[in-house]
Order: sequence, then C-alpha cells, then structure tokens
Amino acid sequence: MRATSDTHETLYALAQRVGACLIQHELMLVTAESCTGGWLSQVITSVPGSSSWYERGFITYSNLSKQEMLGVQFATLAQYGAVSSQTAQEMVLGALNRSHAQIGVSITGIAGPDGGTVNKPVGMVCFAWTTKTGCVQQEIYHYQGDREAIRHQAVITALNGILMLTSNISVIV
Repeated sequence: MRATSDTHETLYALAQRVGACLIQHELMLVTAESCTGGWLSQVITSVPGSSSWYERGFITYSNLSKQEMLGVQFATLAQYGAVSSQTAQEMVLGALNRSHAQIGVSITGIAGPDGGTVNKPVGMVCFAWTTKTGCVQQEIYHYQGDREAIRHQAVITALNGILMLTSNISVIV
C-alpha cells in the first residue's frame, strides 16, 4: 500500500473527529507509539488547532526507550516481549503518568517484513486505551499487507479506539 491523497484525507478526517470529541469532553490526549513510529502523532498534529487537545506523544521504538520514557518494566518485556498486551498496557499507563493528558493510547506491533514468529506473526499489533479514571481497554489485531499497510491500519484502529472510548465517557474528573 502506498500513501495516497485518499489515505491522507481519510486519516485527517478521522483525526478531526477525534479532536472534536476530545474538545467536547475537555480532554487532552497522549500517545505512545512503537511500530507506527510517530505516524499517529503526525496525523493528529496535521489538524490545525490540535494543540488544544493533543498534549504529547512518545515514540518508543526500542525496548530501552519503552523502559526509560514510559516505565515499562524489564520483567514485562522479558516475559511477554515488546509486542504484547502487557507491554501495551504499561506503555499507555506510563504515557498518562508522564503527561498532563486525561486519555491515552498505545501501539506496539510487528509491521514487518521481518521479525514475525509463529506466535507473533507480522501484522500482529497490540493496542491499549485508557483514561486517568478508567480501566485499560486492550485489543490485539492481525493485519494483512505490507509494512505501510499494517502501520496505516494501526493508526486507523488507534483513532477509532479513541472515538469509542470518548463516546462512552460521561464525566471524567
């Protein structure tokens, strides 16, 4: 999959919707990205005025950066690996704890073309979403396609997850 103007327009429109929901609920967002390498942050910051609802982003590609920047435990990485629900959860909680945001999302996965295993194939991406006062919601997806297609689908999933989470919020203190 090659990025096209339709791809960019779709992502931009989705990011605009996320921004509108966050503004409506007076929330700030933090992101923690690994396999998407900042693509989610780029899409969000392409929306004018996103500084009113996007607090910051962490790009933690290496295990060491996940530990240093987000507080992911060495034991979690050793036992479950960087691509796991457990790591995604620690990433999002660490991002929230190291920011002024009230809602967060994390993404960690294997975009390929290499790096996959039988248990964790190329295309496996783990997500976690949470609010400061809520429980962590997690999903694991198995995407098809090349590296760009997998990363693109992950950005869409992350944005849609934020929309789902904000649609269920009545009041966050």
